[in-house]
Formats: sequence, structure tokens, C-alpha cells
Amino acid sequence: MNEHTLDPIERLLVERACERLIIEFVHRLDLGDPGSVAELFTPDGTWQWPADGRRITGRDALRVYFGSRPADRLSRRICTNVLVTVTSDDTATATTYFTTYRVDGYSGGLVPPRPPVQVGHYEDTFLKVDGTWLLTTRTLFLSFAGPTERLDGPGPS
Repeated sequence: MNEHTLDPIERLLVERACERLIIEFVHRLDLGDPGSVAELFTPDGTWQWPADGRRITGRDALRVYFGSRPADRLSRRICTNVLVTVTSDDTATATTYFTTYRVDGYSGGLVPPRPPVQVGHYEDTFLKVDGTWLLTTRTLFLSFAGPTERLDGPGPS
């Protein structure tokens, strides 16, 4: 089974479900409850960042990891060029480009524009579990990166 043998409407539904997970991930980090990102993964799901060896596996560990972001962090992630590939009835992969704008020490109001602190792409794998699409792995690859500026401090953190 591949994306060419799947009914075109079914393929579109899978692609949309996976795209929604990609968008929900960044929405929860930026505007929601960051720890709840864990619920978008399979119970044994993994978030990894090969450049520095970070690898977080399992919903409990993911909840702690993403939930530990600073409470005074303001961030916005922009995702684009989402390419989902359906690989079977219950698996898919995706590549998504992203740009992250982020500062710590935010206490409200408008922040003057800053350059992005990260530009890169995610490589994701998905699994359909009991009728629901979930992330099994999210791997982050950075092309450009810098420190997160602290607004109320002397410099980047």
C-alpha cells in the first residue's frame, strides 16, 4: 500500500489529519499549555534533536520536558512547506519548515521585532491509533540558530 493506491479522498483526509497535528503542536507550545504537546504523541513517542543529542521518549517525559519551558517565554513558530507522505493505511511521514521567534522575560505588551532564533525543519512520523493520528517521532533539524534573548536581563540566555 502506498499513497498512489489509496483512494484520493482518503489520502487527503490522512494528509489533513497529519497537517493538523503539526499545527496543533506549535499552537500548544505558543498559545496553549506546552505540556499538553505530549498528548499529540503515541505513548512511546519521541522528540529528538540530533545536533545536541537530545532525545525525549514517552508521554510522561515529553509532558515534563515541554511543560518546563519558562513561564515568561513569548514565542511564535511559523510552519510552512508541509509535505505529508502517506506510507500505509495507518502510517505517514512529513517534512515541515519552521521559523521560531522567541524571547524570555516577557511581561506583556508589544515586543519590538527581533530576528528569528531558529530556522530549520521537522521530520515527523505518524501512526493511526484507534482511529486517531498521532506523532510517533518528531526530529528537529536546525539550519540557523541563536540564543533566546532575555528582555529583563543583561543579554541572551
